[in-house]
Amino acid sequence: MQQGQKRLWSTTREILTMNPVVAAPMAGVTDKTFRKLIKEAGCGLVVTEMVSAKALIYNNKRTLRLLDITGEQPPISVQLFGSDSETIAEAAVIAAELGADLVDINMGCPTPKIVKNGEGSALMKQPGLAARIVSSVKKAVAIPVTVKIRAGWDDASVNAPEFALAMEHAGADMIAVHGRTREQFYSGEASWDIIAKVKAKTNIPIVGNGDIREPKDAERMLQETDCDGVMIGRGALGNPWLFGRTSALLCKNIVIPPPLPKEKVSMAIRHMHMMVNYKGEEIAVKEMRKHIAWYLKGLRNAAQLRQKVYRQETVDSLQGLLEDYLASLQ
Repeated sequence: MQQGQKRLWSTTREILTMNPVVAAPMAGVTDKTFRKLIKEAGCGLVVTEMVSAKALIYNNKRTLRLLDITGEQPPISVQLFGSDSETIAEAAVIAAELGADLVDINMGCPTPKIVKNGEGSALMKQPGLAARIVSSVKKAVAIPVTVKIRAGWDDASVNAPEFALAMEHAGADMIAVHGRTREQFYSGEASWDIIAKVKAKTNIPIVGNGDIREPKDAERMLQETDCDGVMIGRGALGNPWLFGRTSALLCKNIVIPPPLPKEKVSMAIRHMHMMVNYKGEEIAVKEMRKHIAWYLKGLRNAAQLRQKVYRQETVDSLQGLLEDYLASLQ
């Protein structure tokens, strides 16, 4: 909680009641600029990129920058990853001191460099250790402690319902469930059935995650799983409007049409300048290329334009390219 701001909630259930739309933490995506854009667009709960608990307690500068949430509109969650309960608990204390409204523990990341250390989704193979981590963090901080999990490690070990119950007993205040196993990574269809089974087995708020690309998908997920909130990830790449459109449908039954092509290009330009202000031109240009490609997806002549985008080295050249394209859309 930022100094001077009034907290409008006391529990995770109240947060989801206010707005059940949650942003998935995505490495290299949900940085400060992206979080500001999606919060402005109508996202209820935003989450940082995942932060190494070990790096945080060693005051790693890059890690501390990932955790920069100053001036952002609450509620905001900081996601930590690690496999040592004391280290994560210590990192959670730091996150709370820096203004986090919630702390989330990553038990779902599938990337090899994370799981080889017994972190991320590898923790789903060690429910005892995972429970100790949650318990340690819960004892260390006064803010809500949440967990993000997957359906299981692979098709032969789909254990999300039992695992989630163990996390609840350890003190978790909310659990987000991605309906894919670690072995699936992001391929195939997400199993919403497993989200429903987790919800039926637990008594804390459950957030469903996986394959929400349109507001109607979120509405259907709530109906089919009885979950308390929806988490939007890759469907929001180049599409921050998805959060507000989804919130409007779920909270007010209002259907907001998708953005026009010119709105997408204009937002890409705005996003780029926000990132320049925060990270400087050199880093911003490199990181914005992928964002611009996402904004352009599905637009006329987008493939050729994306090729040009990846060859640009300055903000001015990128802006000129986008403005010329914008003019062609008028």
